[in-house]
Amino acid sequence: MVERPGIRRARRRLLAAGASIALAAGVAVATAATSRAASQAASQGPCDIYAAAGTPCVAAHSTTRALYGSYSGSLYQVRRSSDNSTLNIGVLSAGGYANAAAQDSFCAGTTCVITVIYDQSGRGNNLTQAPAGGAAGGPDNLAVATAAPTSLNGHEAYGVYVAAGTGYRNDHTSGIATGDNPEGEYAIFDGTHYNGGCCFDYGNAETSNTDTGAGHMEAIYFGNIKVWGYGTGAGPWIMADMENGLFSGQNAGYNANDPTVNHRYTTAIIKGESNHWSIRGGNAQSGGLSTFYSGARPNGYNPMHKEGAIILGIGGDNSKGSAGTFYEGVMTSGYPSDTTENSVQANIVAAGYGSGGSTGGGGLSPGSRISLRATTSCCTGDYLTHDATDTKVVISSITSSSSSTVKADGTWIVHAGLANSSCVSFESANDSGQYLRHYNFELYLNANDGSSQFAQDATFCPQAGHNGQGYSFQSVNYTTKYIRHYNYTAYIASDGGSNAWDSATSWSDDTSWLVASPWA
Repeated sequence: MVERPGIRRARRRLLAAGASIALAAGVAVATAATSRAASQAASQGPCDIYAAAGTPCVAAHSTTRALYGSYSGSLYQVRRSSDNSTLNIGVLSAGGYANAAAQDSFCAGTTCVITVIYDQSGRGNNLTQAPAGGAAGGPDNLAVATAAPTSLNGHEAYGVYVAAGTGYRNDHTSGIATGDNPEGEYAIFDGTHYNGGCCFDYGNAETSNTDTGAGHMEAIYFGNIKVWGYGTGAGPWIMADMENGLFSGQNAGYNANDPTVNHRYTTAIIKGESNHWSIRGGNAQSGGLSTFYSGARPNGYNPMHKEGAIILGIGGDNSKGSAGTFYEGVMTSGYPSDTTENSVQANIVAAGYGSGGSTGGGGLSPGSRISLRATTSCCTGDYLTHDATDTKVVISSITSSSSSTVKADGTWIVHAGLANSSCVSFESANDSGQYLRHYNFELYLNANDGSSQFAQDATFCPQAGHNGQGYSFQSVNYTTKYIRHYNYTAYIASDGGSNAWDSATSWSDDTSWLVASPWA
């Protein structure tokens, strides 16, 4: 790295001591949190509750925790790009939380994707990369393993971050409901990560990967598309994908009883039996469940013709324009009672999504306030900030002793990407309507003028950090370039090139950023 200009150099010397103290305090806090995060085995999981009620799980998927009190197997598998090796990620103890530290160690310095989400029910209904279908070619993309960090009662874990084009499937299942047989489904989603694409689903679908007609699916949908059905407000809504229709009630189109549900962690339920089905939902962090619909099937959907495949992140015909984040979900044999589901909801709340731990904050969820900290060894006390003297974006030291203005300059509000809602855009926390955007490959803070060009210049797609830490942010319209600090100024840069800021030296470090708690 090259020494910053004089004015920033002086500022750095004045704040160096404070930064060291703040960093030392942060390490101490993190160490204490880690020591408290001992493995805790659950006495029972959601699938134990379903089994006791006579509606056992026939598929149980989670990348965050065991869904049975006795489960001690693998939750999911990751593959790293450096050598294509794979690793199964299990639990810290029977019935416990994911061993995320094993993933962190295995994926350090490279990018990992989730290749398998294992079925904990023992039936082998694992989810793997979705193949092509009638609506879109394949195979689909795999989720970046570090793109959806979370925590459960202080334990680090990762969800499945579905960007458009990502999908998982199993067309050869065991025990999943077919025909008009009853079933229940629940899933935990990130209620702030969604779009209007078709279709972010989890549940029962066609075995042929094609649209075989009305009633051949029964899956949970989450998003704000309005083509087939919708509810009150702007969405997102929990709806049922029954093929050739997303239903928010008995009738196609608008149903007033299906509300917008956008809790950071959302419990979504769809269940169905002969000529009867229900939508239920709630906050996965607190409280109980509400029933948004319970009644007869839509016209043309009685009887049902379910085929028994399982999908995640896509529609039954491999429609893959959707976005969302999945943490856990199950499918049952039989129609669970509301009482049973209420007990499952209590178990979910007790799991403590988003409580404690370094990954459980707002993260990159739309609406979150964050700061972005550099990871290069020279600059670990520096944050991405807009310069007070002009519109340029730089990195600068921020500590607890910094002024309120400096802290606000280094704080950003996350939005769904202006040009691609599967990605992100960053609005200044103290300059409303001003966004981080690139112009001539340098980063500036500019007002959103509503143009397509601005939207593209202000949209960045998060990927696993190039140096194994945090995230790297890919420009949506220059896909070989990522947000980088160089000589303490921010650019979008490629790994080698004609511009000085494209230097290959420390590129991986300079393009990797930690999502930190907001300074303001």
